[in-house]
Amino acid sequence: MDANDTIDALAALAQPTRMEAFRRLAAAEPEGIAAGELARRLDIPQNTLSAHLAVLVRAGLAAGDRQGRSIIYRADLAALRNVVLFLLQDCCDGRPEICAPLIAELSPCCVPQE
Repeated sequence: MDANDTIDALAALAQPTRMEAFRRLAAAEPEGIAAGELARRLDIPQNTLSAHLAVLVRAGLAAGDRQGRSIIYRADLAALRNVVLFLLQDCCDGRPEICAPLIAELSPCCVPQE
């Protein structure tokens, strides 16, 4: 991940419908969600959603997989991880105690269930 890739990803998310689409895709992991169902959940026309999904795919934040007549979209959480890591790469100039609260706040949402 470099600065240009990070800028592309952040630009793709810097639009309300795309941001919400990505959030819904992330919530649907690991199964993903059909494009038509996502359009219904977002209450937008399918062609509008297709344009937004194309931006997310070009930015590397989502991927589509054709299954029969549907395309199942999934969030690329590894790409999101790379964006966040790039942003925090030089976090706190070697003083991890400053970044610790940020990292702690990110952790609870993804604690594996036992």
